[in-house]
Amino acid sequence: MTPIKTLLRSAACAVALFSALPAFADDVEQPPAETAAVEPARPALWKVADDDTTIWLFGTIHILPEDIAWYAGPISRAFDDSTELVTEIPLDAAKQSQGIIMKMSQREDGKTLRETMTDKERADYEAGMASLGLPPQVFDQNDAWYAALMLTMFPLQLSGYNLESGVDTQITAKAKARDMDNEALETPEYQISLFENLSPKVQRTYLDQVVEALPTVKSDIDAMVAAWKAGKADELAKLLNEEEDDPKLRKVLLTNRNKAWAKWLKARLDKPGTVFVAVGAGHLAGKGSVQDQLAHIGISTTRVQ
Repeated sequence: MTPIKTLLRSAACAVALFSALPAFADDVEQPPAETAAVEPARPALWKVADDDTTIWLFGTIHILPEDIAWYAGPISRAFDDSTELVTEIPLDAAKQSQGIIMKMSQREDGKTLRETMTDKERADYEAGMASLGLPPQVFDQNDAWYAALMLTMFPLQLSGYNLESGVDTQITAKAKARDMDNEALETPEYQISLFENLSPKVQRTYLDQVVEALPTVKSDIDAMVAAWKAGKADELAKLLNEEEDDPKLRKVLLTNRNKAWAKWLKARLDKPGTVFVAVGAGHLAGKGSVQDQLAHIGISTTRVQ
């Protein structure tokens, strides 16, 4: 997996993991707010329907700058017409998962993270930490996957990206205001286990690639957000899910989950109603996407926006 895909995958795959970010970066000085006009967006939206059921499929970005106006047009109408919101994890679970994340990310082999690295890996890692103004020992007691995710998110928060501006947070607030029913496709524990159960070798490679890409993390994520805002699902797929990706990581983080969600959606068509499904945008883009998995089991999707 190339460094850019590693970074983009980090920012698009697991909602639960982002609840750990505020605890890590409470003292970060945020950039001054800009006075530019709110920027309009037209992210992609799909529809799955039968005679008595309508399911909207919307791909979210878990963190965003504050100045993106995505809730309009077909998306706002679809959400307003829905009586049930389906999310990756329960609406109230993200912040509550912080303790679970911290527990599962702790090392259990008696070694510090840096002790597991080669001399070159350690030198590159410590240089990357220094570039962010972080002490080299900050993640010594954590697994490599956790360090990789935090090193992805920290420079983004410095650049003005944050969880509160993310689509998931905004949709959660809108759903609670309407007292909408909520169904979750996964649990926080399951999402965290996807990373925790990666082999030590895969975790270290993952961290090495994130460290390598630190100088361009802001522009890399900007490219993903630009494709999402424009509704360019094919371009988003190229950024996130191209075939050159590590097949094991791709299978764990995307393909297996997309298959499971497609089966859930097929079963949900048997129950009348209008449902708004909001999941990470990477799951609705490219080969092996949720739409592809639905097609494999005989269910068609229609692009609405």
